[in-house]
Amino acid sequence: MTQPLVPAQELALTNKAHYPNEGEAYRAARNELLAEEIDLRRHLERVASQRRALPPGGEIPLDFRLDSEAGPILFSSLFGGRDTLMVYSMMYGPQRKAPCPMCTSFLSSWNGTAANLSQRAAVVVTARSPIQRLIEYKNQRGFTNLPFISDPSGDYTRTYVNSEDADVPGFSVFTRHDNVIRHFYSGEMSGAMADPGQDPRGGPDLDPLWLMLDLTPEGRGTDWYPKLDYGQK
Repeated sequence: MTQPLVPAQELALTNKAHYPNEGEAYRAARNELLAEEIDLRRHLERVASQRRALPPGGEIPLDFRLDSEAGPILFSSLFGGRDTLMVYSMMYGPQRKAPCPMCTSFLSSWNGTAANLSQRAAVVVTARSPIQRLIEYKNQRGFTNLPFISDPSGDYTRTYVNSEDADVPGFSVFTRHDNVIRHFYSGEMSGAMADPGQDPRGGPDLDPLWLMLDLTPEGRGTDWYPKLDYGQK
């Protein structure tokens, strides 16, 4: 039996936090925001619970042939000893002169997280560029915790990222039970689903960079994006 939740406004009233020289207007507004943050936390959990309760997804149509740092590999081998596989497909096709800065920003965070995440799920990064190019990129950026996989034929990319093999990012989760691999979840928010005045984004946002900027007075802004190199500090 699910225990009823105390209304967020009531929980916010139990807040004892105060900081030097804050005014009454600040504290009242902060406590009102706190109630919204409690509701947001609860909504995130409801969405996560709904995601976990998805019915079984479709079985993968074929065991994709890919290239790993150690040589050719089948998609089924990417699971290792895990039953869940998380795949981030980055924008770094063979036609690009340089990797996507936004993807690189995300992978910079994911590289740190992967050391812990890999204890629960297998994690890989795919791209359409040849594997040697991906290895050079990985070494240059110091992504020591992320296995990079090339999709030379584009079969995986066209199936789970973009049917036209466009140079776009993608994120998918797969499960394996009784040697049957099924698609579990993919980010499906497109640019057409963006709200007015916002860059297209998923929910929740996978890049902690933007979540951290949401905590600042300036927010995300409208004209700043990550770069591959910021020059001399």
